[in-house]
Amino acid sequence: MRWRRQGNWEARPRRPKVRKLDALEKGKLSKAIAKAIAASPVLSYFQAEARLLRGRFYIEYRWNPEDSDAEPSTWGRITPLDDEKGALLLETDHREGSWSEVARGSALKVIRAIASDTEGTFHALGALDKTLRKAKLGLVRLPVKLKGKAKFVYSETGEPCGVQEALFHYFGLPLSVIAEPRIWYVRHRTPHISEFSKDRQRILVRFGSMSWSGESFGGTCLYLCDDGQWDAYTIKPSESEEIASAEAWLIKRKWREWC
Repeated sequence: MRWRRQGNWEARPRRPKVRKLDALEKGKLSKAIAKAIAASPVLSYFQAEARLLRGRFYIEYRWNPEDSDAEPSTWGRITPLDDEKGALLLETDHREGSWSEVARGSALKVIRAIASDTEGTFHALGALDKTLRKAKLGLVRLPVKLKGKAKFVYSETGEPCGVQEALFHYFGLPLSVIAEPRIWYVRHRTPHISEFSKDRQRILVRFGSMSWSGESFGGTCLYLCDDGQWDAYTIKPSESEEIASAEAWLIKRKWREWC
């Protein structure tokens, strides 16, 4: 017996057709992408670069720039579109072999989409990247002051300072450590600083979000500096009430994080 489709099924979206580039076009596009990357302090820190493979540009980066032996990872791919002359399509691979569209447009626009990410699709450091671009000082830390219990503002302007910005400017964390709790960022959970020590060597950050039904859920990360070395640890919910309990739990587990 042969089965037939019932109802009005939506057709699978057509895969974007790659526009073939000649040598001159490849060179111009490579330079445009490299220029857009160089304009981003965050992407420059992660040593992002475009690798051309079968007509597409794969944006690779190093999660720990200090580890020169580590294999680069891939944030996404850029496809020159055949049916939209001059347009580029940025996609990211959430599951192996399953690409999802993020943005389309010029080289500057699609690279900006990576650099300005605030939700965790790539790195979640977009707000910090924007601030650093505006300051035009590279990765120089700007003066930030505490306002209230756990709110931060830029000393010179009084403008609010986001969590990632505070972790970088006020506490002095490296970008790679700030973005390390990927398990929470890729699920688009919003961080907020719950507690920190007076010496700024311990910061407890909670990541939360709301389900479609109105239920709140999230996770917790303890950023900890030991002998000048920063690390990030995900903490078991029942042990994440405060810094003291979180650190005691880590010590008991010989510094194995929750997940």
